[in-house]
Amino acid sequence: MTSARGKLRERPRGEGWKPGQPWRALSRPTWRPDIRAAVISRTRINLHRKIVKHAAFTGQYPVAILSDCVVYAVDGESPLDFLPYREGKPLPGGFKLGVNPGLVKHEGTQSVLWGEGVREQFNAPELNLARYICRYSESASCSRER
Repeated sequence: MTSARGKLRERPRGEGWKPGQPWRALSRPTWRPDIRAAVISRTRINLHRKIVKHAAFTGQYPVAILSDCVVYAVDGESPLDFLPYREGKPLPGGFKLGVNPGLVKHEGTQSVLWGEGVREQFNAPELNLARYICRYSESASCSRER
């Protein structure tokens, strides 16, 4: 599950940029790092609130978190197997699937054996699986590079 925090990342977009030069975006009068930081902070806080709300209702805690990606261990392959419902509606204040701000999208599903295989491949038992879940998933929603 991911939220939209990655959309606020500002990087050079080609245009002849070379390492050591400032990005063109930083010279714009509308570039406001304070607003960007406030939005990212607010998004991170909301993500933590959703994690706590989900844990209180289901007893499930994430196995990995990276930036705006949260990985849970569940019994099914669908994100609907993970999302808790109360009286047919999503848990208030919890994770909700969608593409709008404040909603989350499914980044991919992998087995526990896949996770252990990745940890063995890199010889790193403390490896954060959130970094790799989308890269190796066959989900169509995996559109970004990590």
